[in-house]
Amino acid sequence: MGRITLQGVRKGFDDTTVIHGADLEIEDGRFVVFVGPSGCGKTTLLRLIAGLEDVSAGRILIDGQDVTRLAPAKRGLSMVFQSYALYPHMSVRRNIAFGLKMARLPRDEIERRVARAAEILNLTDYLDRRPGQLSGGQRQRVAIGRAIVREPKGFLFDEPLSNLDAALRVQMRLEVTRLQRQLKTTTIYVTHDQVEAMTMADQIVVLQGGRIEQVGSPLELYERPANLFVAGFIGSPRMNLLAGAVAERHGAATLGIRPEHIQVRHGRADAEGTDEVWEGTVTQAEHLGSDTFVYVDVPGIGTVDARCTGDLRVAVGDTVTLLPDPAHLHRFDAQQQAIR
Repeated sequence: MGRITLQGVRKGFDDTTVIHGADLEIEDGRFVVFVGPSGCGKTTLLRLIAGLEDVSAGRILIDGQDVTRLAPAKRGLSMVFQSYALYPHMSVRRNIAFGLKMARLPRDEIERRVARAAEILNLTDYLDRRPGQLSGGQRQRVAIGRAIVREPKGFLFDEPLSNLDAALRVQMRLEVTRLQRQLKTTTIYVTHDQVEAMTMADQIVVLQGGRIEQVGSPLELYERPANLFVAGFIGSPRMNLLAGAVAERHGAATLGIRPEHIQVRHGRADAEGTDEVWEGTVTQAEHLGSDTFVYVDVPGIGTVDARCTGDLRVAVGDTVTLLPDPAHLHRFDAQQQAIR
């Protein structure tokens, strides 16, 4: 079991508060991603759960047991860091087994756990190699293997893929997700990459300034952002956020529309039968094959980004009409909260 509960968890350094009373319930077996910009507190919150930082106030419970003051080794959690932190002079086998040997487990039990982890991670053929003989992705799998063999209540990942190149990140993202589903172990994963969060998580926790802004499934956050920050952070490319008269017409301080929910037509506007029609000039067009991103300067509104099919033929300087889908407009009040 690996149910993790945060109750009013707060962390401060001298006169600075970095976590402001976090409340969170993580069910057993869930894959939860902490996401947010640099300095939002996501890694600090992970370290508080791990026991690597002391809690200033509040409680942390694992399976109902208060572990707030327990040492990290007694919490039953395994952590995988951004750095692989492997011993270069040891074989893969010895690296994976190191923690178990320190815990003085029987040799046959250590061998059983190492063999199982190696099989799960496709490392069986590499057990007698040293880290320097492995690729970056293989070294990351060794670090994960070292966590798996402890058979923890939960895994804690702190931006484990940030040192890998783009293609390898995608591959490892799939492998980590597959691994979690196979093991069914509660997992908390920290990243600043919202695409990583959207593709991996059962549940996303969005943080800003040491506060939890919203908790929900990827689609919940995409379709119903609770506030302006979540709306602008979740989704790639980011949501268009428009102020002024266009928002006021909808009874909002800010109007949001995602690029994929805007149609682009050549030529001038025809307002018949539509709630909103915006006419503007193309300032940039990015042709990516499957998609074309069009940036349009709309008088009185500003620059609007639209995501279109890849075969759209537009060029800088063209006059186009934008048709936002009224069913996908998001409204936010003066306090930056969503209007439902």
